[in-house]
Amino acid sequence: MAEREPGTDAHDGGFSEPQSLRGSRSVTTRSARRTRRTTRTLQVAGAGVAALLALSACSSSDDTSDSSDAAKSSTSSSPKLSGTVTVFAAASLKESFTALGEQFEKAHPGTEVTFSFGGSDSLAASVTGGAPADVFAAASPKTMAIVTDKGDAATAPSTFVRNQLEIATLPGNPDKIASLKDLTRSGLKVVLCDKTVPCGAAAQKALDASRLKLTPVSYEQDVKSALTKVELKEADAAVVYKTDVKAAGDKVEGVEFPESAQAVNDYPIALLKDAHNTAAAKAFIALVRSPEGQKVLTDAGFLKPAS
Repeated sequence: MAEREPGTDAHDGGFSEPQSLRGSRSVTTRSARRTRRTTRTLQVAGAGVAALLALSACSSSDDTSDSSDAAKSSTSSSPKLSGTVTVFAAASLKESFTALGEQFEKAHPGTEVTFSFGGSDSLAASVTGGAPADVFAAASPKTMAIVTDKGDAATAPSTFVRNQLEIATLPGNPDKIASLKDLTRSGLKVVLCDKTVPCGAAAQKALDASRLKLTPVSYEQDVKSALTKVELKEADAAVVYKTDVKAAGDKVEGVEFPESAQAVNDYPIALLKDAHNTAAAKAFIALVRSPEGQKVLTDAGFLKPAS
């Protein structure tokens, strides 16, 4: 039987490495294991941090989403407008208010704006007489006072536009009317608004300022009626508002006169005390006073309120 040499091992082909080498390799192995364990620990820790960051981001996103949803919920929780809004308005507001009514209905599905246009004094009398209405827009502070003096306005009236007079003549101005004084010529058929109506009171104020006396062929109950007389060629001229001349297009011709600057009418608007649809009425008034509403009115020829 052969004898093994010192330092050999039967499991390693008869060779056994020195003790010092085995110790060194053992240390190296333990160090490698520790390194691997440290690496795995760092990897796990890194994964944990990444997961925490992802969760934090999701949480932040969720918070933002929640805030956005809350804002939407808050907006949607505001009362939705519906029902009919009844507006009494001066005849000269017909075209512009009709356009604003259409805008309002489009912006607030489920609402309807109905109008009653006419002489401001007649409308004011209807309001004080109990006629159902939500909003009153007059062509002068004096006619609005009929309503406020009776306590029938829920809010203080506010001026939203002004209007100025102009002479409406037949197309082409065949009578060569160039001034307010020309309306006093013999044989000329002139129509004025009744003196109780804002356009009539303003016309009288302009005539007084010019020290002129004019006897019209008729006094009309509102400005549209006065204008219609010229459109139908039943009158040669009428003193109406610039807005009415503009609305008539080529049916009449407008003649400006300087005295009109002394008879500019303020137009006030107010919520009425017995309004049946207060929320929608307030929203309509807000539209009239908004930049969008003011654009419609100024495009129609109205002047902005005095600052």
